Amino acid sequence: MKNLLDYTINANGRLIDLSEPQVMGILNVTPDSFYAGSRKQSEKEIADRAEQIIREGGSMIDIGAFSTRPGAAQVTADEEMERMRRALQIVREVQPEALLSIDTFRPEVAKMAVEEFGAAIINDVSEGNINGAFGGADATNPNGEMEHEDNKYPAIFRMVAKLGVPYILMSTHGDIKDIMLNFAREVQLLRDLGAKDIILDPGFGFGKTLEQNYTLLDNMEQLKAFNLPILVGASRKTMIFKLLGSSPAEALNGTTVINTMSLLKGASILRVHDVKECVETVKIVKATVGEYNYK
Repeated sequence: MKNLLDYTINANGRLIDLSEPQVMGILNVTPDSFYAGSRKQSEKEIADRAEQIIREGGSMIDIGAFSTRPGAAQVTADEEMERMRRALQIVREVQPEALLSIDTFRPEVAKMAVEEFGAAIINDVSEGNINGAFGGADATNPNGEMEHEDNKYPAIFRMVAKLGVPYILMSTHGDIKDIMLNFAREVQLLRDLGAKDIILDPGFGFGKTLEQNYTLLDNMEQLKAFNLPILVGASRKTMIFKLLGSSPAEALNGTTVINTMSLLKGASILRVHDVKECVETVKIVKATVGEYNYK
């Protein structure tokens, strides 16, 4: 699409052209994710959801085993690992060729998913967990000290560089200037380590007020300065239902509006609960900008 970056990522040897908008379907294997409709616990629920994402046109499945909603219970690394391994086993049985993204901030979970199940992307919503906000000292070793001799490199940064997989770097800052400044520093750290295929997520709903979320949406085009692909994950979030006085269950229409604006402002990947509706949104936006093939 003409307003998107001409960028290709290498995902398990498959070249994914991000100048064509991609839809990433959410598969949460947690009991307490903020949107009840996304919680999948039984083997059948997990398998059905994985197949639904692909059937409805999603090109990526994002699997999460740690809820990051406000007030969610902390989950140990062992419990997250157990949930994630079980989900990956089920998904691989029904969708052996699917492109899998792993929603985690823990390097050991990322390593397991990539090495044991061929996961293609690591989606880190903690911005490297530099401050340990997503689970105490999980950004460091168990003693709270960086394992690397140069402590400026978060453990998850080092792991994704070692694994050689695309990495989604999400901002937990509120102000657009802070987002830009921190992205500049963090992208350089990742490149210092040899990480490739960095994807930027401005982090709607994370560390931001309602006003900051919409200011960010209005100014999202500034992120193009990094010449890196952009992912937007605003699906059914507080910024929608709080503004509208509704609930996550009633936030599909608002999600579609934000996804539409995000595509027009340069988002290459949309991370969503409602895959069919998002795929339709992409088609309509492409037709609007004159890039839909009507044949």
